[in-house]
Amino acid sequence: MTRKRWRPAQPQTMQHAIRLCLDYALHKHNRSVPRVADLIGTTEWTIYGWMKEGSIPSKRIRPFEFACDATFVTQYIATSAQKLVIDIPRGADADQDALLDLQNQLNEAVSLLTRFYRGGAEAEEVLQGVTLAMRQLAGHRENVIKSEAPELALFEGDEG
Repeated sequence: MTRKRWRPAQPQTMQHAIRLCLDYALHKHNRSVPRVADLIGTTEWTIYGWMKEGSIPSKRIRPFEFACDATFVTQYIATSAQKLVIDIPRGADADQDALLDLQNQLNEAVSLLTRFYRGGAEAEEVLQGVTLAMRQLAGHRENVIKSEAPELALFEGDEG
């Protein structure tokens, strides 16, 4: 059985975003739709209604995402408004593997762009690859910005 990779998942519609949240809750936390509904104080049929309509009340988005432990609905809303969403880094310093991963992601994005401009790649695939590279790079940018903040001990113990 292969491991599901959640990070590159990009919701294409509101229904898809809700479904991704519910799938993530089930896969990562063993939370079924009735359990998620119970956690946010509604019925499972209400959640199925949101999926059917492709609409969720705004006051229910954060509790729903908190119960699922996933932010696909917020990601969909932001990207549909042409905004780039990144996870704010936790402040851990980057090790060699993280920087190599960043380099690989940037190389993959440039490769996708090259193939696209030569007519060999689909736009959706290119957009997903470039967006992932931008998110990863922006996360490192935020780490550098936050390195001055006292609550983040990024470089603690690196004296000398």
